[in-house]
Amino acid sequence: MLTFIRGAGDLATGIALRLHRAGISVVMADIAEPTCIRRTVAFSEAIRCGSACVEDVRASLGATPDELRAIVEQGEVAVAVDPDAELVADLAPDAVVDAILAKRNLGTTMDMAPIVIGVGPGFTAGEDCHAAVETKRGHYLGRVLYTGSPIANTGVPGIIAGVGAKRVLRSPADGPFECVHEIGDIVTAGEVVGRVAGEPMLATIDGVLRGLLAPGVPAFKGMKAGDIDPRGDASFVKTVSDKATAVGGGVLEALCHFRA
Repeated sequence: MLTFIRGAGDLATGIALRLHRAGISVVMADIAEPTCIRRTVAFSEAIRCGSACVEDVRASLGATPDELRAIVEQGEVAVAVDPDAELVADLAPDAVVDAILAKRNLGTTMDMAPIVIGVGPGFTAGEDCHAAVETKRGHYLGRVLYTGSPIANTGVPGIIAGVGAKRVLRSPADGPFECVHEIGDIVTAGEVVGRVAGEPMLATIDGVLRGLLAPGVPAFKGMKAGDIDPRGDASFVKTVSDKATAVGGGVLEALCHFRA
Protein backbone atom coordinates (compact mmCIF):
# COMPACT_ATOMS: atom_id res chain seq x y z
CA MET A 1 0.00 0.00 0.00
CA LEU A 2 1.35 3.41 -0.99
CA THR A 3 0.27 6.54 0.87
CA PHE A 4 1.06 10.08 -0.25
CA ILE A 5 1.24 12.57 2.63
CA ARG A 6 0.89 16.27 1.89
CA GLY A 7 3.20 17.98 4.39
CA ALA A 8 6.36 16.68 6.04
CA GLY A 9 6.48 18.65 9.29
CA ASP A 10 6.59 17.12 12.77
CA LEU A 11 2.95 16.04 12.91
CA ALA A 12 3.02 14.64 9.37
CA THR A 13 6.21 12.82 10.35
CA GLY A 14 4.47 11.24 13.32
CA ILE A 15 1.84 9.96 10.87
CA ALA A 16 4.52 8.67 8.49
CA LEU A 17 6.28 6.77 11.29
CA ARG A 18 3.12 4.93 12.32
CA LEU A 19 2.26 4.02 8.73
CA HIS A 20 5.82 2.98 7.86
CA ARG A 21 6.06 0.75 10.93
CA ALA A 22 2.75 -0.85 9.97
CA GLY A 23 4.20 -1.85 6.59
CA ILE A 24 2.70 0.98 4.52
CA SER A 25 4.94 2.70 1.96
CA VAL A 26 5.07 6.48 2.36
CA VAL A 27 5.88 9.39 0.04
CA MET A 28 5.76 12.86 1.60
CA ALA A 29 5.66 16.28 -0.06
CA ASP A 30 6.39 19.77 1.24
CA ILE A 31 7.42 23.24 0.10
CA ALA A 32 10.93 24.09 -1.11
CA GLU A 33 11.75 26.03 2.09
CA PRO A 34 9.97 24.21 4.94
CA THR A 35 9.04 26.35 7.95
CA CYS A 36 8.67 23.50 10.45
CA ILE A 37 10.31 24.42 13.76
CA ARG A 38 10.49 20.92 15.30
CA ARG A 39 13.21 20.04 12.82
CA THR A 40 14.75 17.17 14.81
CA VAL A 41 11.54 15.16 14.34
CA ALA A 42 10.50 16.30 10.86
CA PHE A 43 11.19 14.51 7.60
CA SER A 44 10.98 17.91 5.90
CA GLU A 45 14.66 18.23 6.89
CA ALA A 46 15.39 15.88 4.00
CA ILE A 47 14.56 18.79 1.69
CA ARG A 48 17.29 20.90 3.31
CA CYS A 49 19.83 18.15 3.89
CA GLY A 50 19.09 15.40 1.34
CA SER A 51 18.10 12.92 4.04
CA ALA A 52 16.81 12.87 7.60
CA CYS A 53 16.45 10.25 10.33
CA VAL A 54 13.68 10.41 12.93
CA GLU A 55 13.76 7.81 15.67
CA ASP A 56 14.70 4.65 13.75
CA VAL A 57 13.37 5.61 10.32
CA ARG A 58 15.28 7.27 7.50
CA ALA A 59 13.84 9.53 4.81
CA SER A 60 15.54 10.59 1.58
CA LEU A 61 14.84 13.29 -0.97
CA GLY A 62 13.73 12.40 -4.49
CA ALA A 63 12.45 14.37 -7.46
CA THR A 64 10.84 12.05 -9.98
CA PRO A 65 8.26 9.31 -9.47
CA ASP A 66 10.92 6.68 -10.30
CA GLU A 67 13.33 8.13 -7.74
CA LEU A 68 10.62 8.19 -5.08
CA ARG A 69 9.58 4.60 -5.81
CA ALA A 70 13.23 3.50 -5.56
CA ILE A 71 13.59 5.15 -2.16
CA VAL A 72 10.44 3.43 -0.90
CA GLU A 73 11.63 0.06 -2.24
CA GLN A 74 14.80 0.50 -0.16
CA GLY A 75 12.65 0.60 2.96
CA GLU A 76 12.82 4.35 3.51
CA VAL A 77 10.30 7.18 3.52
CA ALA A 78 10.52 9.24 0.33
CA VAL A 79 10.30 13.05 0.42
CA ALA A 80 9.74 15.45 -2.49
CA VAL A 81 9.26 19.15 -3.11
CA ASP A 82 5.70 19.14 -4.39
CA PRO A 83 3.44 21.66 -2.63
CA ASP A 84 0.64 21.23 -5.18
CA ALA A 85 0.66 17.41 -5.07
CA GLU A 86 1.39 17.19 -8.80
CA LEU A 87 3.17 13.86 -8.30
CA VAL A 88 -0.04 12.16 -7.21
CA ALA A 89 -1.14 11.63 -10.80
CA ASP A 90 2.01 9.66 -11.69
CA LEU A 91 2.40 7.82 -8.38
CA ALA A 92 -1.28 6.76 -8.24
CA PRO A 93 -1.18 6.14 -4.47
CA ASP A 94 -3.74 4.02 -2.64
CA ALA A 95 -4.29 6.89 -0.21
CA VAL A 96 -3.65 10.61 0.15
CA VAL A 97 -3.33 12.18 3.60
CA ASP A 98 -3.44 15.97 3.87
CA ALA A 99 -1.32 16.82 6.92
CA ILE A 100 -0.27 20.33 5.85
CA LEU A 101 -2.08 21.75 8.91
CA ALA A 102 -2.96 24.98 7.15
CA LYS A 103 -6.25 25.11 9.11
CA ARG A 104 -7.97 25.03 5.72
CA ASN A 105 -8.04 22.79 2.68
CA LEU A 106 -5.35 23.75 0.14
CA GLY A 107 -6.70 21.74 -2.76
CA THR A 108 -7.17 18.18 -1.52
CA THR A 109 -10.18 16.43 -3.08
CA MET A 110 -11.84 13.04 -2.65
CA ASP A 111 -10.96 11.98 -6.19
CA MET A 112 -7.18 12.17 -5.63
CA ALA A 113 -7.03 8.55 -4.42
CA PRO A 114 -9.28 5.66 -3.36
CA ILE A 115 -8.80 6.82 0.25
CA VAL A 116 -8.38 10.51 1.16
CA ILE A 117 -7.89 11.62 4.76
CA GLY A 118 -7.86 15.20 6.04
CA VAL A 119 -5.94 16.03 9.20
CA GLY A 120 -7.15 18.83 11.46
CA PRO A 121 -9.49 21.81 10.83
CA GLY A 122 -10.61 22.69 7.33
CA PHE A 123 -11.87 19.28 6.23
CA THR A 124 -15.32 17.69 6.19
CA ALA A 125 -15.57 13.92 5.94
CA GLY A 126 -17.87 12.96 3.10
CA GLU A 127 -17.30 16.23 1.25
CA ASP A 128 -13.59 16.79 0.55
CA CYS A 129 -12.20 13.64 2.21
CA HIS A 130 -13.37 10.17 3.20
CA ALA A 131 -12.36 10.69 6.83
CA ALA A 132 -10.88 13.45 9.00
CA VAL A 133 -8.71 13.16 12.11
CA GLU A 134 -8.94 15.43 15.16
CA THR A 135 -5.74 17.32 16.03
CA LYS A 136 -6.87 19.45 18.98
CA ARG A 137 -5.31 18.35 22.27
CA GLY A 138 -7.87 16.98 24.68
CA HIS A 139 -10.47 14.25 24.90
CA TYR A 140 -10.94 13.82 21.13
CA LEU A 141 -7.28 14.00 20.00
CA GLY A 142 -6.60 11.39 17.32
CA ARG A 143 -10.26 10.45 16.88
CA VAL A 144 -11.37 9.56 13.35
CA LEU A 145 -14.44 11.31 11.96
CA TYR A 146 -16.28 9.53 9.16
CA THR A 147 -18.80 12.36 8.98
CA GLY A 148 -18.40 16.00 9.98
CA SER A 149 -15.33 18.11 10.71
CA PRO A 150 -12.61 18.38 13.34
CA ILE A 151 -12.87 21.15 15.94
CA ALA A 152 -12.26 24.60 14.40
CA ASN A 153 -8.90 26.24 14.98
CA THR A 154 -8.88 28.25 18.22
CA GLY A 155 -5.53 29.93 17.59
CA VAL A 156 -4.41 28.90 21.08
CA PRO A 157 -1.56 26.36 21.37
CA GLY A 158 -2.21 23.22 23.39
CA ILE A 159 -1.21 23.09 27.06
CA ILE A 160 2.07 21.36 27.96
CA ALA A 161 2.94 21.18 31.67
CA GLY A 162 0.42 23.95 32.31
CA VAL A 163 1.85 26.31 29.68
CA GLY A 164 0.03 27.22 26.46
CA ALA A 165 0.61 30.26 24.24
CA LYS A 166 3.58 31.46 26.27
CA ARG A 167 5.76 28.55 25.15
CA VAL A 168 5.58 29.63 21.49
CA LEU A 169 8.24 32.06 20.22
CA ARG A 170 7.36 34.59 17.53
CA SER A 171 9.60 36.32 15.03
CA PRO A 172 10.29 39.92 16.14
CA ALA A 173 10.65 41.28 12.58
CA ASP A 174 10.72 40.45 8.87
CA GLY A 175 13.84 38.85 7.42
CA PRO A 176 16.00 35.72 7.38
CA PHE A 177 16.13 33.84 10.68
CA GLU A 178 19.40 33.61 12.60
CA CYS A 179 19.92 30.96 15.29
CA VAL A 180 21.66 31.90 18.54
CA HIS A 181 20.78 28.66 20.35
CA GLU A 182 20.14 25.18 18.98
CA ILE A 183 17.24 22.79 19.44
CA GLY A 184 17.80 20.85 22.67
CA ASP A 185 19.48 23.74 24.52
CA ILE A 186 18.30 24.67 28.01
CA VAL A 187 17.21 28.32 28.05
CA THR A 188 15.84 30.77 30.61
CA ALA A 189 13.17 33.44 30.21
CA GLY A 190 14.59 36.61 28.66
CA GLU A 191 17.53 34.88 27.01
CA VAL A 192 18.20 35.57 23.31
CA VAL A 193 17.56 32.41 21.30
CA GLY A 194 17.54 33.88 17.79
CA ARG A 195 17.52 37.08 15.75
CA VAL A 196 15.67 38.45 12.75
CA ALA A 197 16.95 41.58 11.01
CA GLY A 198 19.06 42.29 14.09
CA GLU A 199 16.06 42.12 16.42
CA PRO A 200 16.39 39.58 19.26
CA MET A 201 13.87 36.78 19.78
CA LEU A 202 13.73 36.15 23.52
CA ALA A 203 12.83 33.01 25.44
CA THR A 204 9.45 33.51 27.07
CA ILE A 205 9.80 30.80 29.74
CA ASP A 206 12.44 28.49 31.20
CA GLY A 207 12.80 25.12 29.50
CA VAL A 208 14.24 23.20 26.58
CA LEU A 209 14.21 24.62 23.06
CA ARG A 210 11.98 22.05 21.37
CA GLY A 211 11.75 23.84 18.04
CA LEU A 212 13.50 26.60 16.11
CA LEU A 213 13.38 27.80 12.52
CA ALA A 214 16.29 26.72 10.35
CA PRO A 215 19.01 29.35 9.72
CA GLY A 216 18.26 31.59 6.77
CA VAL A 217 14.57 30.73 6.48
CA PRO A 218 12.56 33.88 5.63
CA ALA A 219 10.45 34.95 8.60
CA PHE A 220 7.86 37.65 9.08
CA LYS A 221 6.94 39.54 12.25
CA GLY A 222 4.69 37.45 14.45
CA MET A 223 5.46 34.19 12.65
CA LYS A 224 5.90 31.09 14.82
CA ALA A 225 9.67 30.67 14.96
CA GLY A 226 10.37 28.61 18.08
CA ASP A 227 8.91 26.48 20.84
CA ILE A 228 10.02 25.90 24.43
CA ASP A 229 9.15 22.74 26.35
CA PRO A 230 8.66 23.65 30.03
CA ARG A 231 9.15 20.03 31.11
CA GLY A 232 12.91 20.49 30.73
CA ASP A 233 13.69 17.03 29.32
CA ALA A 234 16.07 17.43 26.38
CA SER A 235 15.52 13.83 25.26
CA PHE A 236 12.02 14.76 24.09
CA VAL A 237 13.42 16.72 21.13
CA LYS A 238 14.49 13.45 19.47
CA THR A 239 11.10 11.73 19.56
CA VAL A 240 7.77 12.63 17.96
CA SER A 241 5.20 14.12 20.32
CA ASP A 242 2.27 12.42 21.99
CA LYS A 243 0.02 14.49 19.72
CA ALA A 244 1.74 13.34 16.53
CA THR A 245 1.63 9.73 17.70
CA ALA A 246 -2.09 9.96 18.51
CA VAL A 247 -2.95 11.59 15.19
CA GLY A 248 -0.83 9.01 13.36
CA GLY A 249 -2.85 6.28 15.05
CA GLY A 250 -6.05 7.90 13.83
CA VAL A 251 -4.80 8.00 10.25
CA LEU A 252 -3.73 4.35 10.47
CA GLU A 253 -7.19 3.42 11.78
CA ALA A 254 -8.87 5.21 8.89
CA LEU A 255 -6.67 3.49 6.31
CA CYS A 256 -7.37 0.07 7.81
CA HIS A 257 -11.09 0.87 7.99
CA PHE A 258 -11.40 1.63 4.30
CA ARG A 259 -9.04 -1.15 3.19
CA ALA A 260 -11.15 -3.64 5.11
